[in-house]
Amino acid sequence: MTFGEQNTEQQTHEQLNYAVSRGINFIDAAEMYPVPPRAETQGRTETFIGTWLKHQARDQLVIATKITAPGRGFPWVRGGPTAFDKKSVGEALDGSLRRLQTNTIDLYQLHWPDRYVPSFGGLFYDPKSERPTLKIEDQLEALSAQVKAGKIRAIGLSNETPWGVMEFLRLARQLNLPIVVSIQNAYSLINRAFESGLSEITRHENVPLLAYSPLAFGHLTGKYLAGAKPAGARLTVFPPFGQRYDKPNVAAAAEAYAGLAARHGLSPATLAIAFVRSRWFVASTIIGATTVGQLKENIDAAAVELPEAVLAEIDAIHLKYPSPAV
Repeated sequence: MTFGEQNTEQQTHEQLNYAVSRGINFIDAAEMYPVPPRAETQGRTETFIGTWLKHQARDQLVIATKITAPGRGFPWVRGGPTAFDKKSVGEALDGSLRRLQTNTIDLYQLHWPDRYVPSFGGLFYDPKSERPTLKIEDQLEALSAQVKAGKIRAIGLSNETPWGVMEFLRLARQLNLPIVVSIQNAYSLINRAFESGLSEITRHENVPLLAYSPLAFGHLTGKYLAGAKPAGARLTVFPPFGQRYDKPNVAAAAEAYAGLAARHGLSPATLAIAFVRSRWFVASTIIGATTVGQLKENIDAAAVELPEAVLAEIDAIHLKYPSPAV
């Protein structure tokens, strides 16, 4: 999501080349990226990936992207998303395929629910906020048409709730429609909400987590400790962005985890990523970087196995600061 805003096309290709050289094969995008979302940049992330992808061995890569959901505005995306209906899915998918310069999306995800749910920092469900929404079976029908057309290989959810995941599964089985294979939600040391409810679904229904924001918008790298605002950092350049991390105890928890990392000879980022990768319900840990140096540190964390003593200390901090960035 930095490609096209904080990263140029050349920098994008440098990062992708390095990632592939290290064995990375899963690349995740969205039609609304980069972020923060703007009319002037919408679609650039996919475009920059596409000019790289056309020169790659396509069958060696898993390409994922997402359709923008209704409920949050963005009139510059297809005139303003209204529903996950056949027309919207068709238009969004064709746009992504064109920008990515590929014939098929391996994993096509609903970026957030068509219906109202509290998300992106929202905590409590408010029935008064409910809005008209397309039936889930109709959303599945729209996706199924594109699977049959060969434009999608698999479908997934993102920013979804336990009830939503189970409804998608129930209706797909009942109507013989595509089964969702993954859920992409935020998960990190300071947001472990997935462990309550959704992890049980992973266990029994085989819908694993693609964990995004394992570094919590950079908070878990330690670069924002003590109120620091490093030049070029996302929250320095775009201060109103990432409101879910502007909550009580986020800074205190980040400082505690940074201290734990230092005591064990790890960088804060390595601790954060190694923790997410250690969870049994995580199928992939989605990392993002603005420099190859950051990317290298993130990928290197894949080789780190946290001892049980460190995991116990993480749980102790979590009890003191339980998921402050949900």
